[in-house]
Amino acid sequence: MDLSQPSQENVEYMIEAIKSKLKMASAAAMQASAFSVEHYEDIMDIYEVTMSSERLSIAQVEALVSELGRLRNKSN
Repeated sequence: MDLSQPSQENVEYMIEAIKSKLKMASAAAMQASAFSVEHYEDIMDIYEVTMSSERLSIAQVEALVSELGRLRNKSN
């Protein structure tokens, strides 16, 4: 998958990968479609940090989830 081009499909792919890697208990509540291409660079940053880390501390997971919550569209 070519993640160099911002698209809703790429946003959804990255969100699903992040949720899977973080093993989020609330993953069902965080729909990939709730994220906009408008935040593509921020989502890409979170994706890269998540995927490049072998293990994440609880504090890191909480920070990443908090940031995802901030980026989520408020209407969803």
